[in-house]
Amino acid sequence: MSYSQLTPGIVPGRLPADQIATNFDDIEPPFDAHEARVAADRCYFCHDAPCMTACPTSIDIPLFIRQIATGTPEAAARTIWDQNILGGICARVCPTETLCEEVCVREVAEGKPVEIGRLQRYATGVAMENPHPYTRAASTGKRVAVVGAGPAGLSCAHRLAMKGHDVVIYERRAKAGGLNEYGIAAYKATQGFAQAEVDWLLQIGGIEIRTGQSLGENVTLADLQSQYDAVFLGIGLSGVNALLLEGEELNGVQDAVDFIAGLRQSDFTSVAVGRDVVVIGGGMTAVDAAVQSKLLGAENVTMVYRRGKDRMSASEYEQDHAAQTGVKIIYGAAPVKIEGAGRVSSVTFAYTEDGRPGAETFTLKADQVFKAIGQRLGALPPGLQAEGAKMAQRPMARVWAGGDCAAGGEDLTVTAVAEGRDAAEAIHSELSGA
Repeated sequence: MSYSQLTPGIVPGRLPADQIATNFDDIEPPFDAHEARVAADRCYFCHDAPCMTACPTSIDIPLFIRQIATGTPEAAARTIWDQNILGGICARVCPTETLCEEVCVREVAEGKPVEIGRLQRYATGVAMENPHPYTRAASTGKRVAVVGAGPAGLSCAHRLAMKGHDVVIYERRAKAGGLNEYGIAAYKATQGFAQAEVDWLLQIGGIEIRTGQSLGENVTLADLQSQYDAVFLGIGLSGVNALLLEGEELNGVQDAVDFIAGLRQSDFTSVAVGRDVVVIGGGMTAVDAAVQSKLLGAENVTMVYRRGKDRMSASEYEQDHAAQTGVKIIYGAAPVKIEGAGRVSSVTFAYTEDGRPGAETFTLKADQVFKAIGQRLGALPPGLQAEGAKMAQRPMARVWAGGDCAAGGEDLTVTAVAEGRDAAEAIHSELSGA
């Protein structure tokens, strides 16, 4: 009998504390200096580098790898940060296997790409031990409000501060970081790195973060427009898609994003998990919820996705990682009913054809169910509702938006960083009359 079988239901401490600590250790240890030089030497330093084209922030990847190869990781980090100020966290969470590394010439020719993500992590890690490398321009006297302290908002704020503007960030949660702090698997950003990177970013100066401030509650868009010279909205996706099924309200059925956020803000040994866990969905949130359930000691964890493996938004690398952790993945099935008497006990699925449920069904035992079928913008807050339709047709006066709330939810830190950076450039151009 395994340790987890001793305790039924949704409970914490299914595994010994030392085992949980080991399970949530760094999934991919950082390079040391020698390893980084060896890895960098594999790069062909392509003139028309496909990896650079594939990067949403357009980092000059051959240049920063050459700088590592020549023993100047601080210069490499500056090359990265010039385009992606959150390059440290992106090196840990970015799906490089479907972006830069997928198109690497080494990958195409040999099936083994240059390890761009790990090299980026090495360079930024070394350089973050030094003083902040950027200084502010002379004050412009302009003030900009940023709503949301996620990747888009932080990227926008840093670029604006660097250009001499004063920035106030309004964040509804208790901590800054957004998706990086609350929305990714804990083993991908260990030892509080997400907050350490925020602290490092704020060293530029000129940025104030006000937490516990929610647009439409503590502050309105009209307030911000009247008090600031420009406004950037990086509010992310606060809404979660519902299954719209019988039994969805049962105890033990939870949004996966809430589970992940709670786990990241807790002592792992205090997080309760079921013995038989079912995760509904096929994206990164589903994978993160499923894998972490297994790492916490769940006996049986099953992910169920309505379409085929090739249609999953989670990369093949992430799917394989889930399977290697012990997660079972069922493709081509959709939930039709959640059963239980007050508390979930099972979920019935129907096999699908092109995503649509058919007649053949099967049932999985479950004492915990995580819903991970996507997020949405949700209801626009007061002060923004009246302008919502207009924003879809034209920008509001001196109001910009970026990240998931503007892009329809790509759920990629690197894309949000790029949009925040580009919005900052547009705001600066507007405010400076350029």
